[in-house]
Amino acid sequence: MTSKFFALDPTLQQKLHQVLDLTWARFPTLAQNQIAVTWLAYEPPYTVNTGGALSTDDFWQHQPKGASYRGVERIYPASVIKLFYLVAIHEWMERGMTQTSPELERAIRDMIVDSSNDATGYVMDVLTGTTSGPELPPGPFETWKHQRNLVNRYLQTLKWPELATINANQKTWCDGPYGRERAYLGDSYENRNMLTTEASARLLHSIIGGVAVNAARCQTMMRFMTRDLDPQVLTADPENQVTGFLGAGVPVETQVWSKAGLTSKVRHDAAYIEADGAHPYLLVVFTEGAEHSENEKILPFVSAQILAAMHGIGV
Repeated sequence: MTSKFFALDPTLQQKLHQVLDLTWARFPTLAQNQIAVTWLAYEPPYTVNTGGALSTDDFWQHQPKGASYRGVERIYPASVIKLFYLVAIHEWMERGMTQTSPELERAIRDMIVDSSNDATGYVMDVLTGTTSGPELPPGPFETWKHQRNLVNRYLQTLKWPELATINANQKTWCDGPYGRERAYLGDSYENRNMLTTEASARLLHSIIGGVAVNAARCQTMMRFMTRDLDPQVLTADPENQVTGFLGAGVPVETQVWSKAGLTSKVRHDAAYIEADGAHPYLLVVFTEGAEHSENEKILPFVSAQILAAMHGIGV
């Protein structure tokens, strides 16, 4: 069995199961196979949010303590996939594979800050040199498919075991794909994007650690992921990525960097959290099921319980 990038901690694992038991008691229609969680608890000396104080090699020598439930299950990620496209586009720009422009910068920002699907489609076009449109003849379609898989091929070069089962080659949609995009999904949607909570946790861990592409680009990525928990700000933006998500389960003064995902069938969030009276921690929670995607209380409940567990650990 391949070792994980974090150290499975028996105490954290026990606390996670206690949190899950409380969650199932509070939300009895949430099945055991409709939630997946990965939780990392950082300890001093902190290796994350340091502005890139550690080299990449040194960073990966440190294994944070963690716990996971169904962390390797493949789940449709909705907009959490945009974190993977965020890292990829910064890699492309750093290597000179694409040139930045005001329009690309606007799209990258909107993809993460506002979770814009239109912006994500533009970023995917830039990443892969493909565009949406009518169905293609077999030959050109094969070429198009090869190009569209470019982000997947890049992610596999990282050689992270957590990425072996994921799929990151689709745009995100409001009403759904048409033409070549629909054909590329497959008749049964077998080629749709797929992530695990552990893959998402490792990518977020690398961003917060300053080693995704490089430290300066990680700072830019984190800036876009910062969430304002001020109730007035949230009320003014009904599509914020806090209400109904992990940020809603912590005090307003807490610092949260996150990327949520929501469709009619899933509600997810991936967050790095710095709260008073607790060590920093990383939490990824995926939930499935139409009933639960509409429920704005499940993720905040899990978040609040994990923070209580972090307070129990102390600082």
